[in-house]
Amino acid sequence: MIKEQINVLINLAASDNTVAEKEAKIIHMIGKANGLSKEEVEDMMKSPKPIGDLSAFSEDQKFENLYHLIQLMKVDGQVFRSEISFCEGVAQRLGYQKGVVAELASKIYSDPTITSDRKTLMERAKKYLK
Repeated sequence: MIKEQINVLINLAASDNTVAEKEAKIIHMIGKANGLSKEEVEDMMKSPKPIGDLSAFSEDQKFENLYHLIQLMKVDGQVFRSEISFCEGVAQRLGYQKGVVAELASKIYSDPTITSDRKTLMERAKKYLK
C-alpha cells in the first residue's frame, strides 16, 4: 500500500512540471518512515506510474494519504491551481467530496515538524466521505 501512496505524492509533486527539492525531501522522508529505501523512492520518482485504484485503502489510510498530499502541496511555499485540482481529484478517488481539500488545507502546515491535531482533522475529513 505504501508504494501506491508514495506514487500519488510523486504524481502531485510533478503536477506543476517540476519536483521541488522540499517536495522530494518529504517524499523520501515518508518513504523511509514506511520502510522504503532511498533507491526505491528514487526509482519511483524517475518513472511514476499512473494512479491506480485507491478505494481499497482503509479509512485511516485514506486520511493519511490525503494529509500527506495536502502537506506536500504546500511544502514549496507555492500552491498552484494544478496542484489543488490534482488534490481534489485524488480526494474524490479516495471517496471524499473535493471540498475536503479546502477544509483541511487551511489547517495542515507545510512544515512536517509542525503537527496539526490529526484526530480533529480526521473528524472533519469524515464529514466529506461519500
